[in-house]
Amino acid sequence: MNTDLKVSFYLKRERKSNDNRSFPIVGKIIIGKSIAQFSSKLKIDERLWNVKSGRAIGKSKVTTELNRELNKINLFIHSHYSEILKRTGKVTATEVKNAFQGIASSQKTLLVLFDEMMQEFYSRVDIDRAIGSYRQYVNTKKHLQRFLKEKYHISDIPLNQLDLPFIESFDFYLRIERKLKPSSVNSVIVQLLSMARTALHRNLITRPPFFGYKMERPVFQIRTLTADEFEKIVSTPIQSQQLSFVRDLFVFASFTGISYIDLKNLTWKEIIKEEDGSLWISKSRQKTGVLFNVKLLDIPIRIIEKYRDFSKEGFVFNVYCLVRINTLLKQIAELCGINKNLSFHVSRHTFASQVCLSQGVPIESVSRMLGHTDITTTQRYAHVNLDKIGGDMKMLSARLANDFSFSLNA
Repeated sequence: MNTDLKVSFYLKRERKSNDNRSFPIVGKIIIGKSIAQFSSKLKIDERLWNVKSGRAIGKSKVTTELNRELNKINLFIHSHYSEILKRTGKVTATEVKNAFQGIASSQKTLLVLFDEMMQEFYSRVDIDRAIGSYRQYVNTKKHLQRFLKEKYHISDIPLNQLDLPFIESFDFYLRIERKLKPSSVNSVIVQLLSMARTALHRNLITRPPFFGYKMERPVFQIRTLTADEFEKIVSTPIQSQQLSFVRDLFVFASFTGISYIDLKNLTWKEIIKEEDGSLWISKSRQKTGVLFNVKLLDIPIRIIEKYRDFSKEGFVFNVYCLVRINTLLKQIAELCGINKNLSFHVSRHTFASQVCLSQGVPIESVSRMLGHTDITTTQRYAHVNLDKIGGDMKMLSARLANDFSFSLNA
């Protein structure tokens, strides 16, 4: 596409008059095949006008000042042209004319709208949104900026230019060139799709730009510890006070199913004592707002008592940041002889599979304790091993032993 800019001026001879030979000067912007005309708000006697140069002739004060104004207009037009071309990679004569005349374009761009969404999201942080989710928006914006620069050599793109090939190309870029994991790709794409829906609802675009796009569902990775691995985590002596604390937090979460952010924000007010003397965590999940209740068994009770004197400001634990905890868990796994990428979230999987389901706790109860809104989410967490299946079938066999009579005789 030809994006070369040409600016010219000419007289608009609307009428002929022997008494008045002054005519208005009109400007013309030509970019490729697009043309836009505008009024310069200047006039000149046609006898002082050079058609070929598009300027006034002579060295009088009147012609000198008029040419100076025309040169200023020409300079401003080139400045707006360069700015729009740099920002979007494409430009039309009408867009330059509107920018020069101070007429705002009704067409927002991708990153401008994304910035607005980020600001709106940030204003709700610590109210009904988490700072961690906001950081995901920041990360998505960085991917978009890098993609636009590397693939299109532009810094932004109008919303009306978003289409299915764009998102498919972006998806390919994230998976192949940036080498992101499928779950990470989906997190980025989900936010872009959300922005597209917002643009549609605000009438900034007239059609779903990514209609027909199908998000690839990543294969869910089972991240639970085996019974032997969990035993090693619980029983291996650890001399380092720091590592021991992180191990205790992991074990506590493995016996309660509590997530990192809910553990970090767990207060003593949320440890409830029932009439029978049992202790329960009763808390709403920050992620979903769903209330979950989990009874504290012996080991988690011993852990909270161990650190009671170190708690501050009503919190049960003084929890490190997640990055630090996951780094230290890698060291703990090595000390315990566990060849697995250990992260804090593995504790939730371990609670579902090893502590609960393998011990016969119904999946409906596990789902409530995890604070899930959908039991299918719990089914992803729950890894039922062959030993559990074998045990279940053995009990079933015993129950059915005398219920059926079957003969092989013809």
